[in-house]
Amino acid sequence: MSDETQKKPVGRAKGGAARQAALSPEQRRENARKAALAKAEIAKLPLATHESGDHPLKIGDVELTCYVLEDGTRVLSQRGMQAGVGMSTGGSSSGEQRLTNFALSIAAKSSEISDLQLSSTALAERLKQPIRFRLPGIGAVAFGYEATILADLCDVILAARSNKLLQKQQLHIADHAEILVRGFARVGIIALIDEATGYQRDRARDALAKILEAWVAKELQPYVRAFPAEYYEELFRLRGLKYPPENPKFRPQYFGLLTNDIVYERLAPGLLEELKRQAAKDEKKKHLHRRLTQEVGHPRLREHLASVVTAMKLSADYPDFITKMNRLHPRFGDNQMLDLEEGDR
Repeated sequence: MSDETQKKPVGRAKGGAARQAALSPEQRRENARKAALAKAEIAKLPLATHESGDHPLKIGDVELTCYVLEDGTRVLSQRGMQAGVGMSTGGSSSGEQRLTNFALSIAAKSSEISDLQLSSTALAERLKQPIRFRLPGIGAVAFGYEATILADLCDVILAARSNKLLQKQQLHIADHAEILVRGFARVGIIALIDEATGYQRDRARDALAKILEAWVAKELQPYVRAFPAEYYEELFRLRGLKYPPENPKFRPQYFGLLTNDIVYERLAPGLLEELKRQAAKDEKKKHLHRRLTQEVGHPRLREHLASVVTAMKLSADYPDFITKMNRLHPRFGDNQMLDLEEGDR
């Protein structure tokens, strides 16, 4: 094969060469000038001297790529920060737009709360202007935010929740923000002690990240769905109710009593009473299953629910189902304090 044949462009390069050949000399010079200006502009951007690489900062299931710029600025990836507080990363809007619009919406709703309006407006201005910087090695341009903006975002989110400015579908964002703030506080005090004692020189490279990951995983666990969708689908059927309901989140209030009987009264002796006693101590009431231990309680719950759903599918109606449950999983102590109708027992 000749050198001339080897140099012929192929694929996309062939189309690019054709377009280049079709340009006039003046157009080629103008394109070259623009390319030189763009290259010079990129060269002015700060360079990331350090990056997390294959050890990203993990927050639950989210991985945040981190960088340190040549001027010492700590930067978090734009997309990762958005996902870190539980915001959707899909759709046509960019992360910059989504984050900015969220902050602006809080500012608009907080006209009578001057401090929150000022902080959310200032946050929106910062979110509008992500940091452009060069990646180490390849020199490509990336976008991110100065790391402390994540803490400021969490502060605004929590203040908005405190003032009841969040929509119902946004409340999970506040839950994520609260977990992050508490996690960062714990890691922060450990980092300060390590710096003061000099231990930071001896600790493992990713020790702080692992502490944060363990804490966040522990806190995020309660938000994992414990009851399968089939449980509610079958419960609706057995009770003669339309499924799915018009409101996907609708559950009849008495389903709580039924679940106490179907699950907690049959899972372990005295379990229901103990879970209710713990729940009574909290300001925020949470689902009882969130109080089960991860090592024993949740695996046992999953096993029990699998058996329950199978019994449901094999039952013609609720009395038939309860008959099967009383045989397969009799109540511990047969507690009569559940306020159930006689036919439901």
